[in-house]
Amino acid sequence: MNTEATSSPTALLEFRDVNTHYGAVHILKDVNLAIFPGELVCLLGGNASGKTTTLKTLLGMVTPTSGEVVLDGEVVNHRSISYRVANGVTMVPENRRLFKRLSVKENLLLGAYLRKDKDGIDSDLEYVYELFPRVKERINQKSGTLSGGEQQMVAIGRALMSRPKVLLMDEPSMGLAPALVQQNFELIQQINDEGMSIFIVEQNANMALSIADRGWVLQTGIVVLNDTAEALLANPEMRAAYLGEA
Repeated sequence: MNTEATSSPTALLEFRDVNTHYGAVHILKDVNLAIFPGELVCLLGGNASGKTTTLKTLLGMVTPTSGEVVLDGEVVNHRSISYRVANGVTMVPENRRLFKRLSVKENLLLGAYLRKDKDGIDSDLEYVYELFPRVKERINQKSGTLSGGEQQMVAIGRALMSRPKVLLMDEPSMGLAPALVQQNFELIQQINDEGMSIFIVEQNANMALSIADRGWVLQTGIVVLNDTAEALLANPEMRAAYLGEA
């Protein structure tokens, strides 16, 4: 598959030469990336690399100072977050961000707040319960009483309830015990195997690349590597800088 962001009209979500600033500070610098149907792709980089700004710009929380954000062929630079969610982009935020006093079911239904198709919502709830049997066991429990792993399941389920075309995930391994990280990434891979396009922003490069099709590496807002996951795992520069190998 061609990985150049501007070369394919079939990308679901893309950046075309995107620059962003916070005041005078230049954060993203001529960034190009594209997410194609059915792909699981990842964005890697250290702290202050621009990963979070990338997600915020994709979702509409940050407007580029130049370049284009394109959703399913439409330039959406000035479209609202709710417009983008309604048209197929949603995010599982860092640290889950559940409404802890609400029940599990209430949190899940918040993911469908822009939808009017009751039968479809009910069907998608059943899909989430199938995907996460533990979530179904706790539908009436307050979300704040769940374990970290269970909260992550609810956060993913809530995002799926918007019926997205592209699922954005911000640091899905953060705050989870190692065994739960493995389980979490297996679930992400399962969701992708069922056809969902997924874009993961992650510091755990080994884990993200183990399930991804392709990846980008950001350093101070610049894409310094862009390749298949297999090639990135074998890249000596990548192994030295991000995979903990000399």
